[in-house]
Amino acid sequence: MKILVATEKPFAAAAVEGIKKEVEAAGNELLLLEKYTDKAQLLEAVADADALIIRSDKVDAEVLDAAKKLKIVVRAGAGYDNIDLAAATAHNVVAENTPGQNANAVAELVFGLLVFAVRNFYNGKSGSELKGKKLGLLAFGNVGRNVARIAEGFGMEVYAYDAYCPKEVIEKAGVKAVDSQDALFEQCDIVSLHIPATPETKNSINAALVGKLPKGGILVNTARKEVINEPELLKLFAERTDLKFVTDIMPDANDEFAQFEGRYFSTPKKMGAQTAEANINAGIAAAKQINAFFKDGDTRFQVNK
Repeated sequence: MKILVATEKPFAAAAVEGIKKEVEAAGNELLLLEKYTDKAQLLEAVADADALIIRSDKVDAEVLDAAKKLKIVVRAGAGYDNIDLAAATAHNVVAENTPGQNANAVAELVFGLLVFAVRNFYNGKSGSELKGKKLGLLAFGNVGRNVARIAEGFGMEVYAYDAYCPKEVIEKAGVKAVDSQDALFEQCDIVSLHIPATPETKNSINAALVGKLPKGGILVNTARKEVINEPELLKLFAERTDLKFVTDIMPDANDEFAQFEGRYFSTPKKMGAQTAEANINAGIAAAKQINAFFKDGDTRFQVNK
């Protein structure tokens, strides 16, 4: 089988080497398309591929039309909104992600952003501490669980709401489960978002919800840009001068949140998974999942039906 790694933003060299070892150990062939600058290059490269590994690269109907032999595409990472799932299903292509491989990297970034925020972005003025603060996790998946683990070391009280995770699972991890998103925002000093971008969650983080944060509240978004209702939050932040917003979502060219100097920070690009360890883990996991698919028909990480 021919397995294509197509990455506009390449994996680290160590990750590519690890992927190659996994692929070749299973008797498959590795093809590489790195730093491509035009979609036509991707369309040409996928024509002969049985499997595809991507990062943030878009796999839409046009790509799938060009990939006549493709049987599986794996997004090396947790999010998979860059894959057209309906088109993949229509083309009989299994789409998978690699959940958990980037979780610790994202969780550590949450705390990098939080320490920066509570210390007033290191502007020289007195800030506050995370110890004793109430941290709310919106979703308790792989990233949320790692955030909770780290928060314990900071001496924080951790709360979580997840419509799809049983309360007993949350509480077994030493986290207080709440009954609704509203309750999470009302009770917590800080809320960290770990929800995917779905039809239900897009624009769901709105003024009514974030406005429930207590005085001095902080919103952290290392999830997806699409979950934020930007027009409503811009209006809210103009009214609530006590609130802060920190994120690793790359801003638009005209980042209107930048007007809230001293209360807002964004990294220059999406950085949650930008560590050498996460890069390697996700790439090798993708290769292993493809090998398992071809060997045993394993589809446990499939995200389309």
